[in-house]
Amino acid sequence: MIAALTRVFGFHNLALAEDVMQDALCRALEVWKHHGMPDNPSAWLMTTAKNCAVDVLRRERTARTFAPEITRLLESEWTFRPTIEAAFGPHAIQDDELRMMFSCVDPRLTEEAQVALILHILCGFSVGEISNAFLCSAAAAEKRITRAKKVLATATQLFELSGTEDFCSRLSAVHRALYLLFNEGYHGANTKTAVRVELCREAMRLATLLRDHPLAATPPTYALLALMCLHAARMPSRVDESGSLSLLPDQDRSQWNAELIREGQRLLEESATGDVVSEYHLEAAIAWCHASAPTAQATNWAQVITLYDTLLRIRPSPVIALNRAIAIAQHAGPEQGLVAIQAIDGCERLQAYPFYPMALGELELQCGRKTRASQHFTAALQLARNPTEQRFMRSRIEACALR
Repeated sequence: MIAALTRVFGFHNLALAEDVMQDALCRALEVWKHHGMPDNPSAWLMTTAKNCAVDVLRRERTARTFAPEITRLLESEWTFRPTIEAAFGPHAIQDDELRMMFSCVDPRLTEEAQVALILHILCGFSVGEISNAFLCSAAAAEKRITRAKKVLATATQLFELSGTEDFCSRLSAVHRALYLLFNEGYHGANTKTAVRVELCREAMRLATLLRDHPLAATPPTYALLALMCLHAARMPSRVDESGSLSLLPDQDRSQWNAELIREGQRLLEESATGDVVSEYHLEAAIAWCHASAPTAQATNWAQVITLYDTLLRIRPSPVIALNRAIAIAQHAGPEQGLVAIQAIDGCERLQAYPFYPMALGELELQCGRKTRASQHFTAALQLARNPTEQRFMRSRIEACALR
């Protein structure tokens, strides 16, 4: 809705587009409460947004300026309605979604601000979700979004996708936003559930739009989509029957989606062209090491560690370093894993990340130090973001008492 409305109203009326979207959602809450949800909720919402846009345009046509490229068409009654209908057509919406993503990657903004805009405007991320994605405070995330919106409002029109010189330079920020969108669904900070399948599906849908665009069908795009497929294949076993998180070594691999694994392998192979090795290639390769192993013990942990070493050189991150330390523990034992965790550069950024103390607890428990392990699991429980994580942390605390 935001993409289609911005196409009609123009970037300088972004706040108006957001208001109209909210109006459409509010109408849905009222109407659906009395008449029930329609068979196609998405189509209902888009039609309502389109009608709201028509109302705004007829009411404010003489008071406002709208999107420069279609203003003339909106002035004539002969072309007014066809223009609106065309703007809300399925193919137009898909094009506008891509244009909106690339428009958010304004060169006047930092990459973090660009990514935050995509997540906020197009993916519906709250300020809290964005702050968790960037490991920063909510206040810092809100300031970043507010400032970026002000810059974006001065743009004259949406970004054109037809072979402009800075297309490739903007693509990396779009990749990053879709990566974070998928990650929030797969391993995010939602207060109700640890796995949000709908976010993962949306990220895969948008990544598929990228892959299908001639200019965006680059090796990193294929690698990113491969990574999503390989991770999504494991989602059916990430939460067990009791509603608790299931760690990778404990997952029932017979539940993994074999079709998605095959698709991920195919995409990863297609990404291996040219001389570009992106972070998504490396993460997809790590995911393939897990997906192709019949058991956790059979995983090629030495290869996983090598891939993490290369990934850290490309994109240093305390979360990646933590995952590397866990792989070291699997390969060389829990004591070596603890040494690797203690050596993480910037580990202070992980203090609010529940899987940091959880990893410490797991390794201390494997070393037989139950009291230390329980302390770490208790700290993780206090940081847990949803009931699923809370149940898991409590089960680990109980495991410490039983051993």
